Amino acid sequence: MKATPEYSDWQDVLDLIHRASDNGDEANLLKMLLTPDERSALIARVNILNELLKGEVSQRQLSQMLGVGIATITRGSNELKQLDDAQKQWLLELLDK
Repeated sequence: MKATPEYSDWQDVLDLIHRASDNGDEANLLKMLLTPDERSALIARVNILNELLKGEVSQRQLSQMLGVGIATITRGSNELKQLDDAQKQWLLELLDK
């Protein structure tokens, strides 16, 4: 038995997801790793970032629309504040369906 876990940092998890994605199995892996509540929270987080970047609704409206607390919206907003303009533009383009 190893004294340390095999997956010890974020990059290890990203590499695992990348390997699953190479085989077209990322949905299966994420379903195994995340509970239904965690998947719902991830969907909410994606919508929070998308709506905040678009800037068309207030944080209060977004909270009501998604059924999440204002604190959840604030955490998403604070994460966006850490990004530079190029990163925000990249994310907005990625989120654009």
